[in-house]
Amino acid sequence: MTERARADERAGVWSGSWVAERLGVELTGDDTLPALLGLALRRNPKRAHLLVSNVLGKHVPQSPSVVHGHGVALGRRVRDLLGAEAAGHAVVLGYAETATGLGHSVADGLGSAPYLHSTRRPVAGAARAGGFEESHSHATSHLLLPEDPALLAGDGPLVLVDDEFSTGNTVLNTVRALHERYPRKRYVVVALVDMRSPADADRLEDFAREIGARVDLVTTASGTVRLPDDVLQQGQELVARYEALAAGQAGESRGAGKPGLARSARDELAGLGSGSGTTAPAPAPASPDGTVARVDLHWPAGVPDGGRHGFTPAHRERLEAALPGMAGRIADALPAGARRVLVLGFEELMYAPLRLARELEDTVEADVRYSTTTRSPVLAVDDPGYAIRTRLVFPAHDDPADGPGERYAYNVAGAGFDAVVAVVDSAADTLALHAPDGLLARLAAHSAHVLLAVVPSYVPRAPHASHAPERPPMLPEPLRGPDFSSYDPDEVGWLLQDLSDVTLEAPTEEREEAIQSGGAHYAESLPVEYQPSEQYQELFHAALATSAARLARAVGAVTEIVLTERSPRPVLVSLARAGTPVGILMRRWARYRHGLDLPHYAVSIVRGRGIDANALRWLADRHDPADVVFVDGWTGKGAITRELAAALRDFESSDGITGFDPEIAVLADPGSCVRTYGTRDDFLIPSACLNSTVSGLISRTVLRADLVGPHDFHGAKFYRELADADLSKAFLDAVTARFPDVAHTVDAQAKDLLSADRSPTWEGWTAVERISEEYGIHDVNLVKPGVGETTRVMLRRVPWKVLARAGAGADLDHVRLLAEQRGVPVEEVADLPYTCVGLIHPKYTRGATGADGKAVAL
Repeated sequence: MTERARADERAGVWSGSWVAERLGVELTGDDTLPALLGLALRRNPKRAHLLVSNVLGKHVPQSPSVVHGHGVALGRRVRDLLGAEAAGHAVVLGYAETATGLGHSVADGLGSAPYLHSTRRPVAGAARAGGFEESHSHATSHLLLPEDPALLAGDGPLVLVDDEFSTGNTVLNTVRALHERYPRKRYVVVALVDMRSPADADRLEDFAREIGARVDLVTTASGTVRLPDDVLQQGQELVARYEALAAGQAGESRGAGKPGLARSARDELAGLGSGSGTTAPAPAPASPDGTVARVDLHWPAGVPDGGRHGFTPAHRERLEAALPGMAGRIADALPAGARRVLVLGFEELMYAPLRLARELEDTVEADVRYSTTTRSPVLAVDDPGYAIRTRLVFPAHDDPADGPGERYAYNVAGAGFDAVVAVVDSAADTLALHAPDGLLARLAAHSAHVLLAVVPSYVPRAPHASHAPERPPMLPEPLRGPDFSSYDPDEVGWLLQDLSDVTLEAPTEEREEAIQSGGAHYAESLPVEYQPSEQYQELFHAALATSAARLARAVGAVTEIVLTERSPRPVLVSLARAGTPVGILMRRWARYRHGLDLPHYAVSIVRGRGIDANALRWLADRHDPADVVFVDGWTGKGAITRELAAALRDFESSDGITGFDPEIAVLADPGSCVRTYGTRDDFLIPSACLNSTVSGLISRTVLRADLVGPHDFHGAKFYRELADADLSKAFLDAVTARFPDVAHTVDAQAKDLLSADRSPTWEGWTAVERISEEYGIHDVNLVKPGVGETTRVMLRRVPWKVLARAGAGADLDHVRLLAEQRGVPVEEVADLPYTCVGLIHPKYTRGATGADGKAVAL
């Protein structure tokens, strides 16, 4: 915030008016809301606007006494609500990253309550006690890692603290998950602002009745955000336009050393500060002449740096005693005559910098402000009616578990701070922090004096056996290679349970008879893995050599569409197992073309039974559902597309978790069932030619009541014994090798697709219904359209016949070979909308004979 910005603030300009005027957004409710909240914009496929708190100390530098005071006041109200006795048994739980400091301040106000906050940072040796969703977060994982596993096991009130209460999904999912393991009679939800709709408010009351507990709500203010119907589209267009304009001005901003774009551009940019990291010029490396200096805090030994592993009343007493001395050391290091000082925290590390800033505020005469860095990318616009005036961009410097990425500091550039005190924990005091493009150098470009204070990262002690949790563990972390699958561990995490030691295979004929008679579901057993002949394997390699470039183009095109339309950092979730190689290839393309390291998981979906709800809960605990993109290899008639949509509707109704988009991204959409695809051609995708040996040696997924409980992931097997025949990596590498050859073609193909009408016509479903009736089958589930689905019929089911489009060429060589080996007739059809269609033997029994497939030998 510049001097002009502070003058605007004093003039009473609301920092949400810029967004409100352009998007028609209305903030209604308590009179105090405009003072508490501003508005900004972000690139997000589900919600373009962002509520920016003026008193949280995250995006907007604020007086530390104001920030801490709001949390303490809320804690005192909770204490009054609970009464002294119940408050004495309460535990406070805060949400990372935004509310870690707020939650800790609420615990201060409550009095003697221990505090724990979620974290995205896995810690070696720390046992996971749970996790939950923060739907608007950019974090990749939210874990609960208390040093004492008994911290959450008591039956006293649980106080959950977040910065805003917008829909209630975060709290609902947290309470649902923890209540299963640590049931209690009372919960208190605390937030600075309650912005729920009446329907969401009713949902919380219904949920409380459902679990048989009391759930109270304590907030500073309440209201609603009224959004016009087209706000998402308008917001996305506005962000895209301003980011493009900012990128065009980046050279001027760097060269001139200005914190934002020239105000002469205001008529066009309406005060754009920067949306792409060009708010501040790229600084020179921090010199050793004192531009950046360290301050030794003498942090008290054994006191945690925050609530990541728990923070007890005893810890609080020791910290309070040490604060004056630590603030004094910072004050001694400040330049003489400093008028404005910023204490800048670091992502989850909010409370320690806040308390240091609060103590410094009482120690020095300067105007002390407090804020923290963040993961959240937000558009910056240098306008008095906009909450994010400037932004600094720098690389992550704490070796995050989800890989490198950009981090941000808002409203710091050009704010006139004479000194900035950067407070990080020792895990973040890395070479990246001190690099020429690192945080310290970015700060040095905007302040003559930068101080670095490092708080030792607390390492939890190994848990004692007596502290072992009594209740069953929550959902496990994903399975990864080489322990499960032949893929590299970073390529995919399998949200499955390992059933490798269970005998599940049955002869194909037995399975088919049981499935068609209604005696068993296809997901309750596995087919015997087909081992291809040498001739068939030659066909696979020939097909791969022929189609690798075509596959690479489709991979690139569908990935570009996802990045453009769905999310700039999507979470790829492939439908195991056919979707998994495609998800890996999309991940590789995003890394090759854009330098992105996208999360990728594989989950189970079963026709007639839906997607694995526990996998969805796990994903929602750790990612914004709006960023999740479901991936499959191809569409046939669209049965899985419909299955996923219905399953997500049921899941939203049962769990109250919203935001998952049922739109599947596929390489090929010959059935015209989706709008996110690389091509609609029905061609041979070589991974359809084989089973586990092209899918990481993983079986089809299994869902059987005696093996998969209500709190388990669906199962699958890892066929380690087939390692000598494994072609999984060979397939991926062959396609990846063609990325450089097709890059320019992909740009054109993606551009054409993005501008085309890609609305599903469902012509494939119509064709399947017609074929089902024409051939007397009367069951669309026995009609498998497309090259991929026909191949599956030949490998896993009892085929009756194959319909082939007249004149179909090499794409069907492997199908013709399989048909010949299995004695299945291939019938050419003139007007077939697919290259081929496989027909499963209708009403199959092991005694079935006859040309119609239905006569039974007596």
